[in-house]
Amino acid sequence: MSQKISAKEFYTLSKEVPVIDVRSPKEFEIGHIPGAYNIPIFSNEERAVVGTKYKQEGREPAILVGLEIVGSKLRSFANTARKLAKNNTLLVHCWRGGMRSSSMAWLFETVGIKTLLLEGGYKAFRSYGKSQLAASENLIILGGLTGSGKTETLLKIKEKGQQVIDLEGLAHHKGSAFGALGQEPQPTNEQFENDLIYEWLSLDIEKPIWLEDESHSIGSNWLPNELFSLMRKAPVLKMELPKEERIKRLINEYAGFDAKHLEKCILKIEKKLGGHNAKQALESLENGDLSTVADLTLAYYDKSYGHGLNTRNENSVFPVKLDSDDPEKNADVLIESLSKI
Repeated sequence: MSQKISAKEFYTLSKEVPVIDVRSPKEFEIGHIPGAYNIPIFSNEERAVVGTKYKQEGREPAILVGLEIVGSKLRSFANTARKLAKNNTLLVHCWRGGMRSSSMAWLFETVGIKTLLLEGGYKAFRSYGKSQLAASENLIILGGLTGSGKTETLLKIKEKGQQVIDLEGLAHHKGSAFGALGQEPQPTNEQFENDLIYEWLSLDIEKPIWLEDESHSIGSNWLPNELFSLMRKAPVLKMELPKEERIKRLINEYAGFDAKHLEKCILKIEKKLGGHNAKQALESLENGDLSTVADLTLAYYDKSYGHGLNTRNENSVFPVKLDSDDPEKNADVLIESLSKI
């Protein structure tokens, strides 16, 4: 009989033991535990058939239909499991630790594979992960106006041994109207949360965790409420760089993109820029004057960021003056600044 283990233990073992998700392909596509393999007991269509039978006729008729569907697949399931098993062991889960995972675990055990079941299933894993987000109160927020090089500096802070989560990296988006340029397609929101949870669980929540200052949404992905509420209360180390340095960074970041793509991004914030500024920005873009484009868009983003900062407790914001756009040097200054607050 398969052993059931907690979400915490399941996470720890998943670093070494392959995870088998037996939910339907559609469920898996919407969101799954990072690194998991999908061996679906039912296809999307088959799951719908079994579900309809359950609603119309009850549990036993649904089980019989399910057995009829699955019967011819058992050998294929077993062969796939043997190939994926590490040290003849697998971790298995379904949505809430019900019949699908129990049935697959029975099959794997029958063919000699040690199988550990996630108690409460995928739902329990997400619940456990979000509880850990909510318990992580030792957060440090890296703030600063657009073009300050926050993300690159944050990654340098990580290289220096600090605990860091790159939220924009997980979301495949830089957070602004220009944020999707050069990025891979964004994950589903559920997958974004799963990727965040999985990385978060590797951290020591008793020690500082650095995050970039973000609004509730990063492109189409939303930060879990459990984490966002804590981020809004956490201390902010606000990078302060000269505007000319920020303009140079933005030119370097976006000069390689097609002007048509940049034009679409400007049009997304046309109303927020104001008609005159938007028109001037578009004309400057057409003339290849990216410095003016950056200057005009920064006027909007600086105002927007300032408004967001004003909603925080003023005693939680710590300005850090920086001379130049040097992420390596600035990371050292910020880590030193943390030790003084």
